[in-house]
Amino acid sequence: MERPAPDFTRSTALADRLHAMVPGGAHTYARGDDQYPEGMAPIIERGRGARVWDADGNEFVEYGMGLRAVTLGHAYAPVVDAVRNVLERGVSFTRPSTLEVDAAEDFLATVTGADMVKFAKNGSDATTAALKLARAATGRDLVAVADQPFFSTDDWFIGTTGMHAGIPAATRDATLRFTFNDIDSVRALFAAHPGRIAAVFTEAATGMVAPEPGFLQALRDLCTAEGAVLVFDEMITGFRWAAGGAQEVHGVVPDLSTWGKAMGNGFPIAALAGKRELMELGGLATDEGRVFLLSTTNGPETVGLTAFRAVVRAYRTEDPVAAMRHAGERLAAGANQAIEAEGLQDHLLVAGHPNCLVFLTRGPDGLPSQEFRTLFLAELLRGGVLGQSFVVSAAHTDADVDRTVQAVADAIPTYRKAIEHGSTDGLLVGRPVAPALRTYAAPRRR
Repeated sequence: MERPAPDFTRSTALADRLHAMVPGGAHTYARGDDQYPEGMAPIIERGRGARVWDADGNEFVEYGMGLRAVTLGHAYAPVVDAVRNVLERGVSFTRPSTLEVDAAEDFLATVTGADMVKFAKNGSDATTAALKLARAATGRDLVAVADQPFFSTDDWFIGTTGMHAGIPAATRDATLRFTFNDIDSVRALFAAHPGRIAAVFTEAATGMVAPEPGFLQALRDLCTAEGAVLVFDEMITGFRWAAGGAQEVHGVVPDLSTWGKAMGNGFPIAALAGKRELMELGGLATDEGRVFLLSTTNGPETVGLTAFRAVVRAYRTEDPVAAMRHAGERLAAGANQAIEAEGLQDHLLVAGHPNCLVFLTRGPDGLPSQEFRTLFLAELLRGGVLGQSFVVSAAHTDADVDRTVQAVADAIPTYRKAIEHGSTDGLLVGRPVAPALRTYAAPRRR
């Protein structure tokens, strides 16, 4: 039975109201309606499992799952019940709570390479705190970061992107770039800036790129030899590659690591973890000048810590990582089979780590295309699928995956027509989506 086309009248009106009050119409750039086809950007009212319902009553199978923060599914009962129960005990106190002891023990039992942990609410705060520790420990100023999309909203990183307005050139110049999986590119930075690189930041793995054999260990050895601090960003990989992140999978221990997203299954919590000699620079067991490390009013509030502890319990008693892998592998296989059956594999492809899939949209020339991405997104929405990616959760059932594969298959005739015509003209309504981190509001200026 053909599904009725979704209506977005109320969502569009609510988006207009948001834009009048909130810069960009969202509190995260990746959530902006410029990331979706014009007039087809749902405003969400509720979610359960892998499904969400918008302000117009449309139901979607959702991917991306809270920007990769939800691995157990929306409104996952054990986490919600634990949070509900803790509310009657108070949320924030003048002194540490017993939950801080329990949560720290849970974290360090999960991330076995770390000696100490400090909780926060925002992943960017954790990565910036890691850089501050590295600079204090080494007395150096520069930081080397892998050519990966995102590490922090703070000036030291965001200054390297297209959205660097308001950030001094001196700050931007203190951040250097290297190529992931290319150890010689890291060596070249150390050679060009002897004695000045405080830290090396990288994701140990990404959805699209796994570390080549020996790369992470070579990076570990090089940082040790050069006296630099090695930092793994586990925001995405933590609790998605494994409970203990990509460092658990690949067996290489960094000096510091930063965590967030899936730690709380959508509840806000982040963490900085690492070696005692570094972490204590922000504590009391040091004779060195003290680092003003993470010091947040809401970092240790009881709701986030309780959600985290419930997530840890779920990973001990169930196997969400395997469930995500099953859903992701099934989705990639089904979608790509439908695509290949129509000979469109050079223009449309589902790729990446099974637990962190993306779809690649290419135009007639075989190059990545925002126009064709927008066309595909619109067709998915018409098929009841919402997502800028195909990032799954453990809540995605076989039925959810089957519905998604069908939505992909249903999108193919329109996609094929655009490829054959050489453009999306006459098929795409409105302007195409645009990169979230770009210098100007155009091409989606309101």
